[in-house]
Amino acid sequence: MTSVPSADKGRILWVDDEVDLLRPHTILLMQSGYHVDAVMNGNDALELLEAESYDLVLLDEQMPGLRGIEVLTEIRRRGRRVPVVMVTKSEADSTMHEAIGREVDDYIVKPTSPRQVLSVVTRLLAGKRLRHERIARDFSAGFGDLRQAISSASSWKDYAALYPQLIEWELGLESAGEADLLGILSTLQTDARRGFCDLVCHRYSSWVNEETADGPPLSVDVLPEFLKPMMTLGGPSLLMIIDCLRLDQWRAMLPLLDPFFEVEEGLHASILPTATPFSRNAIFSGLFPDELEERRPGWYAGGEVEGFNSFEDELLRDHVKELAGREIPTHYEKVFSAEQGEGMLRRLPGYLTEDSVTALVFGFVDLLTHGRSESRLIWEVARDAAALRSLTVTWFERSTAFAALREAAARGVSVLLTTDHGSIHCNRPATIFARRDATANLRYKFGRDLRLEDPGSAMLVTQARELRLPDRGYNNNYALCRDDRYFVYPTKLREYQGRYRDSFLHGGISPEEMILPVALLSPKT
Repeated sequence: MTSVPSADKGRILWVDDEVDLLRPHTILLMQSGYHVDAVMNGNDALELLEAESYDLVLLDEQMPGLRGIEVLTEIRRRGRRVPVVMVTKSEADSTMHEAIGREVDDYIVKPTSPRQVLSVVTRLLAGKRLRHERIARDFSAGFGDLRQAISSASSWKDYAALYPQLIEWELGLESAGEADLLGILSTLQTDARRGFCDLVCHRYSSWVNEETADGPPLSVDVLPEFLKPMMTLGGPSLLMIIDCLRLDQWRAMLPLLDPFFEVEEGLHASILPTATPFSRNAIFSGLFPDELEERRPGWYAGGEVEGFNSFEDELLRDHVKELAGREIPTHYEKVFSAEQGEGMLRRLPGYLTEDSVTALVFGFVDLLTHGRSESRLIWEVARDAAALRSLTVTWFERSTAFAALREAAARGVSVLLTTDHGSIHCNRPATIFARRDATANLRYKFGRDLRLEDPGSAMLVTQARELRLPDRGYNNNYALCRDDRYFVYPTKLREYQGRYRDSFLHGGISPEEMILPVALLSPKT
């Protein structure tokens, strides 16, 4: 065994029967700060791996005795997750495929230059650290521009550009472990959220009443603007709605889709209240709540939400017919359990073989978000937005939703993926004075003579037409929490604080609830 000591930037084991020819390579690695041990056969390498700790193995494929592939197999059998780079004279695809199939981390074909080896080693051992350092530098350099963009944002277009940037910085800084910079970013997010809430309070009525041309695509526009162009191409169209999916959760899921789809992302804004009975009915029907109530009297009668989404299949059928100008077969499946998902997967191939529109609604993320308030176990696992993202990705990777997307990709069927609303991590109570007949939701209230202890905690509206909601009669008004607030009654302040503080809720005004992904997924050929 030959050893070339150096600074402890990383420990490398090089296994090659032509060790003497590798001196230029080992010298360059040493000069770059790595420690290198070199052995001439696989048996010595395995013994050394048992005795020493290494950060990377450079492994010759063609050696006397144990071949490189056999050494790699034994390394993995022993549970060693050390990165392995296969170095070989063979350019045959079969050799490369076998190495990749046995979990090799990279592949180099001889003759190889010292610089080429250094590049591979640096990418595997220092690449993550270098990327993290770059993210921290870039955030620090761009902090002033972000702060300026937040202070000058005054339209939907501004926030539609700004909010995804803040999410990407959050995901990047989180992966880099930059806790201090995440704290700084949090202050920017708070300022942006406050500005967005101001914008919605001042402009929402003009958006929904079409009094301005600078508003966002709303829930009612999702099918006309995004699904209709897919329908005009003929063949099957697939609409997937993942209930209560925040934009940051969607962005965290994106890498799983990369092998199967080209993704074209847009944004739309949930109508208010940002709750399923209003926003998802608006997606399927293309109607605001007041229009839906007018067409179907009694739809929103009674004031409570249970059952409001029981007829989405009918709304979809009527809306698709209206958009297409003709009858088109529609299929609708709502998936809230593994059993329902398996049944859907059995039926899905039949849906995707005809000129039709299929809508799939998945409720797991919404169940997870609501369940967090009811279950201490879920509360502990989903402690914050980062943990909620991680759980969402874990679910999605093994979900029937992902299986349905893979089925669509295999059949060459494009998918429109979106959500009805997001959720906001709530920490501050907003005291509201209301009568007993007021609605029970924690982020919005409908009722007679609603009053706020702090007028700045919520948007208070006296006319239903300003929100495009059904008129609930004389003296009724409508309150929607801003920012990270949740409603409490003065007589139940301690009870509500103890139960709902630090919960993920929806129904109110915030970018987390309102700025939502709508993505066209085109299968990769």
